[in-house]
Order: sequence, then C-alpha cells, then structure tokens
Amino acid sequence: MNITLEKFGYPETLVKEYDNWVVLLKPEQTTLGTFIIANKSEATYLGELPPEDWAEFSSISRDAELVLTNELGAEKFNYLALMMKDPNVHFHLVPRYSKPQSFNGRDYVDKDWPGKTELGKIDLNEESFDILLERLRGAIG
Repeated sequence: MNITLEKFGYPETLVKEYDNWVVLLKPEQTTLGTFIIANKSEATYLGELPPEDWAEFSSISRDAELVLTNELGAEKFNYLALMMKDPNVHFHLVPRYSKPQSFNGRDYVDKDWPGKTELGKIDLNEESFDILLERLRGAIG
C-alpha cells in the first residue's frame, strides 16, 4: 500500500475498490461527498501510469459522478491532481453545489461556488461522515 492511500484512511474510508484504483471518502470533506480517487501503484507522476489504468479511470469517474449526482445532488465536479504533500497519483474529486445541501440534519454550503474550490473543510462530524460513507458505499456502481 502506498503512503497516499494510508494518509487518506484506506481501507476504513473505502467507498469502492477497482483493479488499479480506489475511491475513498476524503476524511476532511471540502464539500459534501468529496472523494479521493487514488491509484494503487507507487507512481508519483501521471505519465507513469499504463494505459489500462487510464481506461479504468474512465469507468471510475463515471461511477463516482453518477453516485454523487444521484445521492447528493452534485451539479458539477472539480478534479484536482496536486500530489504535493501526498506524492502518489491521486485526484481530489470535489462535487460542487449551487445551493446548500442538507444531510443528517445539517446544511452544508459550497462556499466557493461558482469559482474554483480552495479545498477548505466543511464541519462534518464523525457520525455524519460514517453515515455518508455507508450511503455512498451502498449506492456506487
């Protein structure tokens, strides 16, 4: 397991595992439903990944966008490949919302809409995180 997977809580935060990638619910949510899509390899550059990893990524992004749209009402998606502090290939998938989203008795606002996300943190407590994780695990393709 690479260090980036560990940093984002794998396997506890696992939403779905694929052959070459994992989808994790980011422990510090930027907006409601923020995922980390992380490659399982030790690669630290996008160009190191073989074509079959990119072919699989297409299915993963489709699954992730569909579940976030259907379950949480996401309207747009930002994919960020930063790999500065966490070196292995991964993307932050940030669902975007023009209106507050209600979840588990609280409203969550995408404070950066419609601009670029600043990767801030919403106040999602542990109970709500666990409920969200189980909901998304059960709904993803």
